[in-house]
Amino acid sequence: MTTPRTQPLSHKITKSYVDRLSTPEAGQTFVRDSELKGFAVRITSTGAKSFILEKRIDGRVKRLTLGRYPELTVEQARKEAHKLLGQIAVGRNPPAEKKSEALQGTTLQQAFDDFIAVRKKLRPRTLYDYQRIMKTVFADWQNKAMLKINKDMVAKRHSKIGAEHGEAHANLSMRFLRALFNFAIAQYEDGNGHSILRENPVIRLTQTRAWYRVERRQTVIKPHELEPWFNTVMNQKNDITSQNRETIRDYLLLVLFTGLRREEAARMTWNNVDLKARTLKVTDTKNHQDHTLPLSDFLFDLLQRRKNSAINEFVFQRANGTGYISEQRKQLAKIIKESGIKFTIHDLRRTFVTIAESLDISAYAVKRLVNHKMNSDITAGYIVTDVERLRLPMQKITDYMLKCAGYKPTATITESPIKDSQSNP
Repeated sequence: MTTPRTQPLSHKITKSYVDRLSTPEAGQTFVRDSELKGFAVRITSTGAKSFILEKRIDGRVKRLTLGRYPELTVEQARKEAHKLLGQIAVGRNPPAEKKSEALQGTTLQQAFDDFIAVRKKLRPRTLYDYQRIMKTVFADWQNKAMLKINKDMVAKRHSKIGAEHGEAHANLSMRFLRALFNFAIAQYEDGNGHSILRENPVIRLTQTRAWYRVERRQTVIKPHELEPWFNTVMNQKNDITSQNRETIRDYLLLVLFTGLRREEAARMTWNNVDLKARTLKVTDTKNHQDHTLPLSDFLFDLLQRRKNSAINEFVFQRANGTGYISEQRKQLAKIIKESGIKFTIHDLRRTFVTIAESLDISAYAVKRLVNHKMNSDITAGYIVTDVERLRLPMQKITDYMLKCAGYKPTATITESPIKDSQSNP
């Protein structure tokens, strides 16, 4: 049995000697230069050879890779080692400087890619909105180094977005940019643990009080508007130009009669609909709490009809059978034009909440219906609201809206005290 040949711990490193070095069976071995302290050759089990320099920097031994052999010659490697030793001798930290130099050029797009990789639980709609802002608002900044984006640029871009796309969109875009810079400040550090970014340039908007004052939307579909809106939605039929109209019709009705958030309703699957128990469950909600609701008679019929023609796991599937409906802008514009009622998807949620509160339904029941957190309410913490206790309030809200829509005029519902702008004083 032959004994494997071993490398000496140190030897004068020359080209001929490096060429003769044997490959270890596993792992890696080091041969250190007998003349220049810290200079060495590393040989791996794959046969790769590279030059390194080992030196104590800031109290810790660092191993710096100089380059691979033979791309880097022995003479070049020795010269590079001498240069680095000289820098270290005068108090410099070459590894930290190298890392910092590499990070100096980090672009906005690179930071966004890293941000998305770290934030693994972003909801599809949130990710879509972020990507859209990057491609539109900051399209010309994507390949710009973050260090080159300053406060003046941020202030000017904020004003430009406000003038061209609206004040709310300007604020939203800058909140996204602020989050991206905050991420970069924490993520990108040099070898000494110092951030390469000194501050977030979006702070200029706070320092100068330049954020737009955008009032929270309070728009709802008023009682007298429910009939034209409802009739227009119900009349949406599939045709050669769109095979998704009836799906979007049912989606809008579900949002109105449940108050669900836009994405919660759109990505609902049949696994979370129990027609036997007449309930639906929403998972992965905004407040991270599963949300179960009873189905009113109208919603039960709607979902039963959809279940009979289901073609995939989503309640509101695309006509081509892949995924769920995610873009409804054209259909919403069509309904707005035909009904004369301007609305957004979130207006439907506000309408549900407003009507629920107007029908003297308890505040706790209303919060439970729309899945609002009640952590700050001590009394609410003692109340356990079973889904069956929400069935009567849910049916009451549905009947009232159907009565306003002229769809169920015989429903016995106490009139809502919601103010109708067209009513007589």
